[in-house]
Amino acid sequence: MPEKRTIEKARQDKRAGKAPTTQAGEFVREEVGKIRHGEHGARSSEQAIAIGLSKARRAGVRLAPPKRGKVKSSTRRSAEYAYEAGQHKRKTRSRPRVSRAVSQVLEGDRGARRPVGHFSRHAKRAASHRTRSERSAAARKAVRTKGFAGRSAAARKAARTRTRRRA
Repeated sequence: MPEKRTIEKARQDKRAGKAPTTQAGEFVREEVGKIRHGEHGARSSEQAIAIGLSKARRAGVRLAPPKRGKVKSSTRRSAEYAYEAGQHKRKTRSRPRVSRAVSQVLEGDRGARRPVGHFSRHAKRAASHRTRSERSAAARKAVRTKGFAGRSAAARKAARTRTRRRA
């Protein structure tokens, strides 16, 4: 179950007109936090992201399941189920045995690998798959949804990063 604060932040993003992926990012951030605090583990950064996206879909974020051929069919089915559950198009059943098994597996992975450092690598790899026009479109949308203070903060951060990389 996601924290109330996470759901509220996602709603705030929705009101600000941000993309469903941005809203879902709040749930992914919460999941990463849980891993960093040692509440449970994940085999990879992809697994942590997948858990967060699933929670987002179940919480009602309008994040469409991935297209056919992009991911395994089982992953797609799972995403469709979570999406429909979140949109109240499907009744969900609590399955205590399955839920317990998942919890035990994740807790068993707790000490395994903490994919904390893997997230930046994952982000860079994901960004490298995007075309120049896609990146440009994302930047244009950010201008519309970020607001003056947000843009100003982002510019300051970029300037700091540039000076740090030059040194």
